[in-house]
Amino acid sequence: MKTEKRNNGTNTVKKVIVDLIQTATNYDVETLDTIYHNDLNVIMIDTDDNLNTANKEAFKGLFKSKRDAGDPPMNTWAKFHKIDVNGKNAHVLLSRKNNLSGQEQILILSIDLVFEDGRWQVTREVIFLRPEEN
Repeated sequence: MKTEKRNNGTNTVKKVIVDLIQTATNYDVETLDTIYHNDLNVIMIDTDDNLNTANKEAFKGLFKSKRDAGDPPMNTWAKFHKIDVNGKNAHVLLSRKNNLSGQEQILILSIDLVFEDGRWQVTREVIFLRPEEN
């Protein structure tokens, strides 16, 4: 019981997201493969209300292309707004500063996770882009 409680605690889920940020911003595609669930679904809405979707392979490809191009690591800034854990499911709401789309922007992320195969895995990311305000 104690192990299950530790696995499902908000601190554990927060650490997974912090690890995800470090992994993604440094383009560690191999580690992303273990954090992202095979059924990952990414939905991104940009500042012009364009909707883009990606599965696991496509989203990992974005980071792989940045790595292969020699891009410098991305910003790791994050502000956690809410973490909910309910059994084997978790949800994290956070803000990030990132240049995922080519210019520095604020991202609002809604991330769903599932505890499966002995670890938390990201099943869905909904990303809302907005221009960084000066």
